[in-house]
Amino acid sequence: MLKKIPIQQVQLGMYLQSMEGSWLSHPFWKTKFVLREAADLEALLTSGVPAVWIDISKGVDVQSVPAPDSLVQDLMDEPQPAPLPPAPAPAPAPTAALARPERVSMGSEMGRAVQTINRSRQAVTALFGEARMGKAVDAEMCMPLVEEVAESVSRNPSALISLARLKTKDDYTYMHSVAVCALMVSLSRQLGLDDTQTREAGMAGLLHDIGKMMMPLDVLNKPGQLTEAEFDIMRAHPMRGYMMLKEGGAVPEAALDVCLHHHEKMDGSGYPHRLKGEEISLLARMGAVCDVYDAITSTRPYKAAWDPAGSIQRMAQWTGQFDPVVFKAFVKSVGIYPVGSLVRLDSGRLAVVIDLNPQNLAAPHVRVFYSTKSKLPIPVQQLDLSNPAVGDRVVGRESPQDWGFTHLDDIWRKT
Repeated sequence: MLKKIPIQQVQLGMYLQSMEGSWLSHPFWKTKFVLREAADLEALLTSGVPAVWIDISKGVDVQSVPAPDSLVQDLMDEPQPAPLPPAPAPAPAPTAALARPERVSMGSEMGRAVQTINRSRQAVTALFGEARMGKAVDAEMCMPLVEEVAESVSRNPSALISLARLKTKDDYTYMHSVAVCALMVSLSRQLGLDDTQTREAGMAGLLHDIGKMMMPLDVLNKPGQLTEAEFDIMRAHPMRGYMMLKEGGAVPEAALDVCLHHHEKMDGSGYPHRLKGEEISLLARMGAVCDVYDAITSTRPYKAAWDPAGSIQRMAQWTGQFDPVVFKAFVKSVGIYPVGSLVRLDSGRLAVVIDLNPQNLAAPHVRVFYSTKSKLPIPVQQLDLSNPAVGDRVVGRESPQDWGFTHLDDIWRKT
């Protein structure tokens, strides 16, 4: 039985059937689900959605209070990604655990993240250059880079991920691999994978596009949209990369699989093998999300970058492309409003997200810089929206293009 209720009456345990207004006015990628998490509830309450439709046959009613045991059972029943195969037996020399430094602020990590980006750019450019000349990829040489990226992600994932998004058209192929490496490490930790699996995920992200080194440069770097014939050429890059890595040896099987299958889709419409659902490995499903997110939030030879929050919402609408459980974990790892997103506050001011609040993704750290009431810039002010004393909240995302803002990256990068 469906019932329409005002947003103020929404509580945990309700089954949300639909929401009033445009899909883009709320922060979720689906509309039919049981509201189980406090962060999701708060995101909904601060979204500006006036009312929702609930199905009381599938969740709690307005007057009822959910029994703790039933909510626990609901969480246990929620589908989980298929586990990775057990890690191989350790080599005689044990592998050290991935570093887990204490989390620091975005500003504190920016300097180290810049250094990691610069070293990564040099290392990956050299690695891919050797691959283009036909030399085998040395996986052992990649591992220190994966470790350094993982350390930065542990301290603050948004710093390196956001900086890597600012790649130029000329170094897109190289820095895209670094960005996907960081995204894969962050997503692995969000999903609770162990250190061995996280290493393999980072390695897979770093090497997933190595096959592009076998593509003709005039097609790879074409400044315009590809023709169908050119796209057919580019579709060969997963297989070419897989063969290259396989011949070189010493690359983990999981990384080989991501290289080959990161363009597969859950509905079976991807390539090269049109795998469907559980036929696609967990790491390949993760790679698909990370690859697309970085691609659409980066400036390409033939297109301008989409803003981060808008990209998340667009990806959410591509039914059948991504594993919904993996995608939900991905959004938790990068944020409902990732760093660099333009948001409108309840006060009528516009702000750029400069850091996440892991305990409340709907209340990030922002820099306010513009008034929609006066249509004029205002003195830049930094706010932690999770602090009740601030007295303001995000009511939705805004498109930088609609406002003609071209300087947002300069605002969030200031430390």
